[in-house]
Amino acid sequence: MSPSRVAGRPSSMMRYSRAEHARVQALQNEVSRAEADYQRLRAAYLEIARNEPGHEVALAMIGADMDRAHAHLQALIGLPRLPFTHEPSTVVRREAQRQTEDH
Repeated sequence: MSPSRVAGRPSSMMRYSRAEHARVQALQNEVSRAEADYQRLRAAYLEIARNEPGHEVALAMIGADMDRAHAHLQALIGLPRLPFTHEPSTVVRREAQRQTEDH
């Protein structure tokens, strides 16, 4: 076997050490949990925005949690928080309002 090939892999594919592999697995798990948290909060926000649009306190509380979950997810995957972007809860609320107006 040539030195440029390891276990049938081209030299361009690197193998992770056990510690690196464990770190990557842990980060993937954390990203999955953060994505699930964000999606759960987004679904709850949409449900309240559709069914009880006048419940401002619930929308504000869940919206703030959803915005934090979104920011955490962005930080985990390495996206910078841009100052000119809308808060996700604002975007989701507009989406819910459009959906209720269409029905």
